[in-house]
Amino acid sequence: MTEPTCPECGSERKDFTRVCPACGAPPVDNRQGLVSASSVRTADLEPYVALRYIAKLFKVLAALIMIMLLGEVVLGLVIDGRASVTTLLGEATRLLVLAGMLWAAGDIAVLIVDAGHDLRVARILLGRINAQMHRREDQEEEKLAPRPRAAP
Repeated sequence: MTEPTCPECGSERKDFTRVCPACGAPPVDNRQGLVSASSVRTADLEPYVALRYIAKLFKVLAALIMIMLLGEVVLGLVIDGRASVTTLLGEATRLLVLAGMLWAAGDIAVLIVDAGHDLRVARILLGRINAQMHRREDQEEEKLAPRPRAAP
């Protein structure tokens, strides 16, 4: 069995979805042929669905803890009156810190999603720059190549 070769340089190329390590030829999608510089592969647009759900979950939990804190303060004051203030202060502080930590964890998950999108954008732009350099290189080679002259 023969090894797959790069259509640009003829060297061995095992993964056509990545840039050729020998010549830097742009990736080839088997279903669509050569990936154009202006197109975006579906692999570059994979959303971070799970992280977004986790971020929402953390923020919803933080909101629920705040509602529970409000209910606990109201019930404590109704049942025990002023005697429960010191206990409620400690509980309120603990629950506020926990809610803040959950909210921060949700924000960090959103930040990770945004960083992943930035990384994907950089990857797409790098692929476009690579493809443009190959086109320029091919155009320069065509200009420098001697043209056969027509016989008189």
